[in-house]
Amino acid sequence: MHLVLDRPSPGSVLATRVAGDGTVIGEQTIPAGELAAFVAAEEADKGEKTDKADRPRWVWSDTRSWYPPLLAAGVRVERCDDLQLSHTILRLSTLSAGSALATAPLGAWDAQPAFAEEQPASHTALFDLDEQAHGEQAPSALEEFQAQRAAVSGSTAPGRLRLLLAAESAGALIAVEMRAAGLPYSAERHDALLTGLFGPRPPANGRPGVLEDLAAELRAALESPDLNPDSPPEVLKALKRAGLMVTSTRSWELREIDHPAIAPLLRYKKLSRLLSANGWTWLDTWVQDGRFHPDYVPGGVVTGRWATRGGGALQLPRQVRGAVVADPGWKLVVADAAQLEPRILTGLAGDQAMAAAGRGKDLYEGIVASGAVEERSQAKVAMLGAMYGATTGESGRLMPRLTRAFPRAIRLVEEAARAGERGEVVTSRLGRSSPRPGGSWAQTQAAASAPDSTEADERRARSQARDWGRFTRNFVVQGSAAEWALCWMADLRQRLTALGGDAPLLQSPHLVYFLHDEVIVHAPAELAEQAAAAVVASAEAAGRLLFGTFPVEFPVTAAVVDTYAEAK
Repeated sequence: MHLVLDRPSPGSVLATRVAGDGTVIGEQTIPAGELAAFVAAEEADKGEKTDKADRPRWVWSDTRSWYPPLLAAGVRVERCDDLQLSHTILRLSTLSAGSALATAPLGAWDAQPAFAEEQPASHTALFDLDEQAHGEQAPSALEEFQAQRAAVSGSTAPGRLRLLLAAESAGALIAVEMRAAGLPYSAERHDALLTGLFGPRPPANGRPGVLEDLAAELRAALESPDLNPDSPPEVLKALKRAGLMVTSTRSWELREIDHPAIAPLLRYKKLSRLLSANGWTWLDTWVQDGRFHPDYVPGGVVTGRWATRGGGALQLPRQVRGAVVADPGWKLVVADAAQLEPRILTGLAGDQAMAAAGRGKDLYEGIVASGAVEERSQAKVAMLGAMYGATTGESGRLMPRLTRAFPRAIRLVEEAARAGERGEVVTSRLGRSSPRPGGSWAQTQAAASAPDSTEADERRARSQARDWGRFTRNFVVQGSAAEWALCWMADLRQRLTALGGDAPLLQSPHLVYFLHDEVIVHAPAELAEQAAAAVVASAEAAGRLLFGTFPVEFPVTAAVVDTYAEAK
């Protein structure tokens, strides 16, 4: 049974009950202040319902808006449908392209998502709504829900889409719960780690002693006493004045140069980035009462990967992971999936040879054992090149050998790349489709085909086509990997809830961190090993959900530790 929540007027919530066949079977208006009690009662009643279809699945516009107040009141929700996240998927998916929802004019439910800091800007503009569309009255939650049901049931693969929407919505619940719970974090340890790297904390806007010493060494080496090492243009000019043939201050380019200024410059750049991203200001802003509370954004990247709003949770550097510390009497279960994207590609392509290479062992070692390459490092470079479109250097040299050994896998990504180069859409395992390239891309391609086109027009068009082909090549893999991770976490959330029994969220094992192919669970010490087993079992379940009986394995290592740093 679905319970659709809407806000028809300030101060009240309309709850509409919808049967499994879509029939509305009742509705009631609830004062907003009584919503938590209403939801709690419905969730409590689910234990008496043996038929899962009779248990409540909450339907609301946006989990980020509806769930936090419920969670703050001590009410956890087992299942939901997030209409905003689902609408974006169904609007773009090739599987539901013929539906009324997908073909309707853009409206209020198509408001551009607020993509977060980790997302490249060139891929964020899914929809370009005009002011009138933004100002239109949105269809009610019930109307939108019915439109989405029709889009899924009439799609070319209803089962895949249902699983994707359920996993996406479960991810939204998890994101809210992880923000509320927070990642256990020691401000004292973080401060000590920073002090060990930089020296004592400087005054506001001051430069730490270690950076001052490196700046002085750099100025002396470049004979530039007034150099500001935080200004790339100034540093570049100073390097050129010293006779160094450089075109940028990028680290990979600087490492090729033999000069006394390079070592302190590289060290300064590395420490400065850490200070800027996770220094004392970050500590003051984001860590409160022993917890780091990042704001996760499910579906924040067009491939379905998560992003964050502030705090940089998806880029927590190794230097500070020792500050992630379990509470007394608790443990951290740190788990990551080995070679997730290559294994996803194996399942997508149905490549039996690659599945065999990864069965029961490290996939890259298995590729070496197959005779495709001589060393593990070569296998990794070749696979990354296949998935990300590297055609030069070591990766390009190894690609023909990889193609001969695993033709089905390589064919899949090559076909995805060619589709992107033609401006076509590609689709992930469960049904998330890539956006089409923007108007400027189409204009560039058209200009190259015009009777009066120039060689420069053609070069520009080929370059843009290749760039978009690299995006679609990786989209099918990264998007499907994001789906696997959502299924992994959704199943794990259920298992952890069962381990905790009737205990509240913060008193039972619960997810506290997620990074693409890695999770951290905070668990009472006596349940930590069971939580670790649940992590592994959920990974196996996620593989079956996406690929059925195809024999691709998703091995997960789960370490029970006291600090995040101990797991690495």
